[in-house]
Amino acid sequence: MDLHYLTVILLGIVEGLTEFLPVSSTGHLILASELLGYDASTWAMFNVIIQLGAILAVVVLYWRTFWAVGMGLLRREPTSWRFLRNLLVAFIPAAIIGLALHDHIEQLLGAPKVVAWALIAGGVAILAIERMVRENRFHGIADIPLLRVVGIGLIQCMAMIPGISRSGATIMGALTLGVERRTAAEFSFFLAIPTMLGASTLELLKNGDKLTSAAVGWDSIALGFFVSFIVALLVIKWFVGLVSRHGFAPFAWYRIVAGIAALAWLSLR
Repeated sequence: MDLHYLTVILLGIVEGLTEFLPVSSTGHLILASELLGYDASTWAMFNVIIQLGAILAVVVLYWRTFWAVGMGLLRREPTSWRFLRNLLVAFIPAAIIGLALHDHIEQLLGAPKVVAWALIAGGVAILAIERMVRENRFHGIADIPLLRVVGIGLIQCMAMIPGISRSGATIMGALTLGVERRTAAEFSFFLAIPTMLGASTLELLKNGDKLTSAAVGWDSIALGFFVSFIVALLVIKWFVGLVSRHGFAPFAWYRIVAGIAALAWLSLR
Protein backbone atom coordinates (compact mmCIF):
# COMPACT_ATOMS: atom_id res chain seq x y z
CA MET A 1 0.00 0.00 0.00
CA ASP A 2 1.17 3.55 -0.79
CA LEU A 3 2.82 5.08 2.32
CA HIS A 4 0.67 8.20 2.01
CA TYR A 5 -2.60 6.26 2.23
CA LEU A 6 -1.23 4.07 5.01
CA THR A 7 -0.63 7.27 6.99
CA VAL A 8 -4.20 8.40 6.20
CA ILE A 9 -5.61 5.11 7.51
CA LEU A 10 -3.46 5.14 10.65
CA LEU A 11 -4.51 8.71 11.47
CA GLY A 12 -8.15 7.83 10.86
CA ILE A 13 -7.82 4.92 13.30
CA VAL A 14 -6.13 7.13 15.91
CA GLU A 15 -8.88 9.75 15.57
CA GLY A 16 -11.71 7.22 15.78
CA LEU A 17 -10.14 5.50 18.78
CA THR A 18 -9.37 8.62 20.79
CA GLU A 19 -11.98 11.31 19.97
CA PHE A 20 -14.48 10.15 22.60
CA LEU A 21 -12.08 8.58 25.08
CA PRO A 22 -10.62 10.88 27.79
CA VAL A 23 -7.12 10.56 26.31
CA SER A 24 -6.97 13.50 23.81
CA SER A 25 -7.36 12.78 20.10
CA THR A 26 -5.47 15.96 19.14
CA GLY A 27 -2.60 15.03 21.44
CA HIS A 28 -2.37 11.55 19.95
CA LEU A 29 -2.40 12.94 16.41
CA ILE A 30 0.44 15.33 17.32
CA LEU A 31 2.49 12.51 18.85
CA ALA A 32 1.70 10.33 15.82
CA SER A 33 3.16 13.02 13.57
CA GLU A 34 6.39 12.91 15.60
CA LEU A 35 6.51 9.10 15.65
CA LEU A 36 5.75 8.63 11.96
CA GLY A 37 7.98 11.52 10.92
CA TYR A 38 5.57 13.36 8.63
CA ASP A 39 5.09 17.14 8.45
CA ALA A 40 2.34 17.91 10.98
CA SER A 41 1.55 21.32 9.45
CA THR A 42 0.74 19.66 6.11
CA TRP A 43 -1.80 17.41 7.84
CA ALA A 44 -3.22 19.95 10.30
CA MET A 45 -6.47 20.60 8.43
CA PHE A 46 -6.85 16.90 7.63
CA ASN A 47 -6.68 16.12 11.36
CA VAL A 48 -9.42 18.65 12.12
CA ILE A 49 -11.79 17.63 9.35
CA ILE A 50 -11.64 13.86 9.88
CA GLN A 51 -12.97 14.51 13.37
CA LEU A 52 -16.32 14.99 11.63
CA GLY A 53 -16.27 11.28 10.79
CA ALA A 54 -16.18 10.50 14.49
CA ILE A 55 -18.95 13.06 15.09
CA LEU A 56 -21.11 11.36 12.46
CA ALA A 57 -20.77 8.14 14.48
CA VAL A 58 -22.52 9.89 17.41
CA VAL A 59 -25.38 10.98 15.15
CA VAL A 60 -25.82 7.45 13.80
CA LEU A 61 -25.65 5.71 17.19
CA TYR A 62 -27.93 8.21 18.96
CA TRP A 63 -30.31 9.00 16.12
CA ARG A 64 -33.31 7.96 18.22
CA THR A 65 -32.33 10.49 20.89
CA PHE A 66 -31.97 13.27 18.33
CA TRP A 67 -35.26 12.28 16.67
CA ALA A 68 -37.07 12.30 20.03
CA VAL A 69 -35.60 15.70 20.91
CA GLY A 70 -36.54 17.10 17.49
CA MET A 71 -40.12 15.88 17.80
CA GLY A 72 -40.23 17.22 21.35
CA LEU A 73 -39.12 20.64 20.16
CA LEU A 74 -41.95 20.71 17.64
CA ARG A 75 -44.39 19.79 20.41
CA ARG A 76 -42.79 22.38 22.72
CA GLU A 77 -41.92 19.82 25.36
CA PRO A 78 -39.89 21.42 28.20
CA THR A 79 -37.47 18.46 28.46
CA SER A 80 -36.48 18.72 24.79
CA TRP A 81 -35.98 22.48 25.03
CA ARG A 82 -33.80 22.06 28.14
CA PHE A 83 -31.75 19.40 26.32
CA LEU A 84 -31.10 21.79 23.41
CA ARG A 85 -30.48 24.74 25.75
CA ASN A 86 -27.88 22.81 27.73
CA LEU A 87 -25.95 21.76 24.62
CA LEU A 88 -25.92 25.28 23.20
CA VAL A 89 -25.00 26.95 26.49
CA ALA A 90 -22.14 24.50 27.10
CA PHE A 91 -20.86 25.14 23.56
CA ILE A 92 -20.77 28.96 23.84
CA PRO A 93 -17.58 29.29 25.97
CA ALA A 94 -15.59 27.13 23.53
CA ALA A 95 -16.90 29.16 20.58
CA ILE A 96 -15.93 32.51 22.14
CA ILE A 97 -12.56 31.47 23.56
CA GLY A 98 -11.69 29.37 20.50
CA LEU A 99 -12.22 32.33 18.17
CA ALA A 100 -10.32 34.72 20.44
CA LEU A 101 -7.31 32.44 20.95
CA HIS A 102 -7.26 30.52 17.67
CA ASP A 103 -3.77 31.64 16.62
CA HIS A 104 -2.27 30.89 20.05
CA ILE A 105 -3.91 27.46 20.08
CA GLU A 106 -2.44 26.66 16.66
CA GLN A 107 1.05 27.42 17.99
CA LEU A 108 0.61 24.80 20.72
CA LEU A 109 -0.27 22.15 18.10
CA GLY A 110 3.42 21.94 17.23
CA ALA A 111 4.54 21.23 20.80
CA PRO A 112 4.68 17.46 21.48
CA LYS A 113 6.25 17.95 24.93
CA VAL A 114 3.21 20.01 25.95
CA VAL A 115 1.06 17.05 24.90
CA ALA A 116 3.13 14.60 26.96
CA TRP A 117 2.96 16.71 30.14
CA ALA A 118 -0.77 17.34 29.60
CA LEU A 119 -1.40 13.60 29.27
CA ILE A 120 0.27 13.00 32.63
CA ALA A 121 -1.46 15.92 34.37
CA GLY A 122 -4.83 14.87 32.97
CA GLY A 123 -4.34 11.30 34.16
CA VAL A 124 -3.53 12.45 37.69
CA ALA A 125 -6.58 14.77 37.64
CA ILE A 126 -8.88 11.92 36.57
CA LEU A 127 -7.64 9.68 39.40
CA ALA A 128 -8.15 12.50 41.92
CA ILE A 129 -11.66 13.30 40.68
CA GLU A 130 -12.64 9.63 40.67
CA ARG A 131 -11.66 9.42 44.35
CA MET A 132 -13.41 12.66 45.35
CA VAL A 133 -16.72 12.36 43.49
CA ARG A 134 -19.34 10.32 45.28
CA GLU A 135 -22.70 12.05 44.84
CA ASN A 136 -24.33 12.07 41.41
CA ARG A 137 -27.63 13.91 41.42
CA PHE A 138 -28.30 14.51 37.74
CA HIS A 139 -29.22 11.53 35.56
CA GLY A 140 -30.22 13.19 32.31
CA ILE A 141 -28.79 15.97 30.13
CA ALA A 142 -32.02 17.95 30.35
CA ASP A 143 -31.91 17.71 34.16
CA ILE A 144 -28.55 19.51 34.57
CA PRO A 145 -29.12 23.03 35.99
CA LEU A 146 -28.09 25.96 33.81
CA LEU A 147 -25.25 27.25 36.01
CA ARG A 148 -23.68 23.79 36.12
CA VAL A 149 -23.94 23.58 32.32
CA VAL A 150 -22.03 26.88 32.09
CA GLY A 151 -19.38 25.37 34.37
CA ILE A 152 -19.05 22.29 32.17
CA GLY A 153 -18.70 24.49 29.10
CA LEU A 154 -15.94 26.53 30.72
CA ILE A 155 -14.08 23.41 31.87
CA GLN A 156 -14.27 22.01 28.32
CA CYS A 157 -12.17 24.99 27.19
CA MET A 158 -9.17 23.54 29.04
CA ALA A 159 -8.97 21.05 26.16
CA MET A 160 -7.69 23.82 23.90
CA ILE A 161 -4.32 22.84 25.36
CA PRO A 162 -3.39 19.77 23.26
CA GLY A 163 -3.20 16.66 25.39
CA ILE A 164 -5.87 17.71 27.90
CA SER A 165 -8.74 15.94 26.01
CA ARG A 166 -12.03 17.61 25.15
CA SER A 167 -14.09 14.59 26.16
CA GLY A 168 -12.02 14.10 29.32
CA ALA A 169 -12.42 17.72 30.43
CA THR A 170 -16.16 17.64 29.71
CA ILE A 171 -16.72 14.34 31.51
CA MET A 172 -14.61 15.20 34.55
CA GLY A 173 -16.20 18.64 34.76
CA ALA A 174 -19.65 17.08 34.65
CA LEU A 175 -18.74 14.54 37.35
CA THR A 176 -17.45 17.22 39.71
CA LEU A 177 -20.69 19.16 39.18
CA GLY A 178 -22.92 16.23 40.14
CA VAL A 179 -23.67 14.44 36.86
CA GLU A 180 -23.64 10.63 36.89
CA ARG A 181 -21.10 8.74 34.78
CA ARG A 182 -23.17 7.58 31.81
CA THR A 183 -24.88 10.96 31.42
CA ALA A 184 -21.50 12.74 31.68
CA ALA A 185 -20.08 10.54 28.91
CA GLU A 186 -23.11 11.04 26.65
CA PHE A 187 -23.09 14.80 27.27
CA SER A 188 -19.48 14.85 26.05
CA PHE A 189 -20.54 12.93 22.90
CA PHE A 190 -23.39 15.33 22.10
CA LEU A 191 -21.39 18.45 22.96
CA ALA A 192 -18.71 17.29 20.50
CA ILE A 193 -21.13 17.88 17.61
CA PRO A 194 -21.36 21.71 17.75
CA THR A 195 -17.81 22.03 19.10
CA MET A 196 -16.13 20.05 16.32
CA LEU A 197 -18.42 21.40 13.62
CA GLY A 198 -17.37 24.87 14.70
CA ALA A 199 -13.66 23.97 14.73
CA SER A 200 -13.84 22.35 11.29
CA THR A 201 -15.80 25.26 9.83
CA LEU A 202 -13.27 27.77 11.18
CA GLU A 203 -10.40 25.73 9.76
CA LEU A 204 -12.06 25.55 6.33
CA LEU A 205 -12.78 29.28 6.31
CA LYS A 206 -9.17 30.11 7.20
CA ASN A 207 -7.32 27.51 5.14
CA GLY A 208 -9.78 25.90 2.75
CA ASP A 209 -8.18 27.57 -0.26
CA LYS A 210 -4.95 25.68 0.48
CA LEU A 211 -6.54 22.25 0.53
CA THR A 212 -6.67 21.44 -3.17
CA SER A 213 -3.03 22.44 -3.65
CA ALA A 214 -1.82 20.65 -0.54
CA ALA A 215 -0.28 17.21 -0.41
CA VAL A 216 -3.33 16.04 1.53
CA GLY A 217 -6.29 16.32 -0.84
CA TRP A 218 -9.98 15.52 -0.75
CA ASP A 219 -9.43 11.83 -1.52
CA SER A 220 -7.25 11.47 1.58
CA ILE A 221 -9.74 13.40 3.71
CA ALA A 222 -12.60 11.20 2.49
CA LEU A 223 -10.67 8.03 3.38
CA GLY A 224 -9.65 9.38 6.80
CA PHE A 225 -13.24 10.48 7.45
CA PHE A 226 -14.58 7.01 6.66
CA VAL A 227 -11.98 5.20 8.79
CA SER A 228 -12.55 7.47 11.81
CA PHE A 229 -16.33 7.02 11.44
CA ILE A 230 -16.17 3.21 11.48
CA VAL A 231 -13.69 3.05 14.37
CA ALA A 232 -15.65 5.59 16.44
CA LEU A 233 -18.86 3.56 15.97
CA LEU A 234 -17.18 0.63 17.70
CA VAL A 235 -15.43 2.67 20.37
CA ILE A 236 -18.46 4.63 21.62
CA LYS A 237 -20.53 1.54 22.47
CA TRP A 238 -17.58 -0.11 24.20
CA PHE A 239 -16.69 3.06 26.11
CA VAL A 240 -20.16 3.64 27.60
CA GLY A 241 -20.32 0.05 28.82
CA LEU A 242 -16.81 0.19 30.30
CA VAL A 243 -17.22 3.42 32.27
CA SER A 244 -20.61 2.31 33.58
CA ARG A 245 -18.90 -0.73 35.15
CA HIS A 246 -15.35 0.37 35.93
CA GLY A 247 -15.20 4.17 35.84
CA PHE A 248 -12.45 6.23 34.21
CA ALA A 249 -9.36 5.04 36.12
CA PRO A 250 -8.10 2.75 33.29
CA PHE A 251 -7.87 5.76 30.99
CA ALA A 252 -6.10 7.80 33.68
CA TRP A 253 -3.37 5.18 34.04
CA TYR A 254 -3.07 4.90 30.26
CA ARG A 255 -2.57 8.69 30.02
CA ILE A 256 0.15 8.65 32.69
CA VAL A 257 2.06 5.76 31.10
CA ALA A 258 1.69 7.20 27.58
CA GLY A 259 2.82 10.66 28.73
CA ILE A 260 5.89 9.31 30.52
CA ALA A 261 6.79 7.14 27.51
CA ALA A 262 6.36 10.11 25.16
CA LEU A 263 8.58 12.33 27.32
CA ALA A 264 11.26 9.63 27.44
CA TRP A 265 11.14 9.11 23.68
CA LEU A 266 11.18 12.86 22.91
CA SER A 267 14.17 13.41 25.20
CA LEU A 268 16.14 10.61 23.52
CA ARG A 269 15.57 11.71 19.92
